Parts: sequence; C-alpha cells; structure tokens
Amino acid sequence: MADSKLDLLQGTLDVMVLQTLAALGSQHGYGIARRIEQVSGDEVLLNQGTIYASLVRLQQRGWIAAKWGISDNNRKAKFYSITVRGRARLADDMAYWERLSNVMARVLAIAPEA
Repeated sequence: MADSKLDLLQGTLDVMVLQTLAALGSQHGYGIARRIEQVSGDEVLLNQGTIYASLVRLQQRGWIAAKWGISDNNRKAKFYSITVRGRARLADDMAYWERLSNVMARVLAIAPEA
C-alpha cells in the first residue's frame, strides 16, 4: 500500500485547484492537473474527468472564471482564473486545513501505551 497514490479527501482537490490558480494565474485544465501532480511529487495523479469535475464545480460556485484562449501548442482551450470570491474561499480553506493538520499531527504524535 505504501506505493499506491494518495486518495484525495472530499474537498481537497478544489483547494489544490484554487491554490494553483492563485499561485500561477490563468491556466487550462491540463496545466492545472499537471502542476498539482508535479507539486505533489507525483503522489496525486489526476485524470481528465476528476480535474474537469472540480473545475465545473468551482465555476458554478463562482470561485473561478473561464474564458477561451489558445494553448502553448496552438490549440483552443478553456483557461481558468480565480475570482475574488475564490480567493476569499481559499483563505478560509487554508485556515481550516492548517487547523486540521495541526490537530492530526498532535493526535498522531500520541505515544502508544506500553
């Protein structure tokens, strides 16, 4: 099991997408997915269906916007960018995940009883 890829908890991909767009600016879906995979050290692998479901969900919530453009390989592609509402949501999500990871670190540090 140690060599299997990480399963993402509900909501984590949306946070990763928002952070990627906040850090890199406007990107197309494939670029977002590859960047998340790269930053994760290839611990997370994203298929097209997974990333696009997240992008549709984020766009419906008004946290990202999309417009058509031309990719680096000269193809028509939809480019996504984070909105003001998305930045506010990202700030809230980052605070939540920081709290949760701190709690998990404390719980996992509990020494087993002898």
